Amino acid sequence: MKPNQISMDDNLLRRIDDDEESRKKGRSAFLRSAVSFYLAAKRRKEVDDQIARAYEGEADALLDEIEPLMELQAWPRK
Repeated sequence: MKPNQISMDDNLLRRIDDDEESRKKGRSAFLRSAVSFYLAAKRRKEVDDQIARAYEGEADALLDEIEPLMELQAWPRK
């Protein structure tokens, strides 16, 4: 690992120091975890956006494609 120096306001630093994970594992571990979660969430959103763009305007075609399968999964009519 490589040491880094970052600046943040006192309120945010206080909130980090008040967090249980930060107290147990230390600020550095807490910040690594927070950044990792942030980057993973950002990547998930990018992938979701790509999927949404790929299927944009295709809802009717997709429904036509799966409609027979949906009917097979439906409860039997009495």
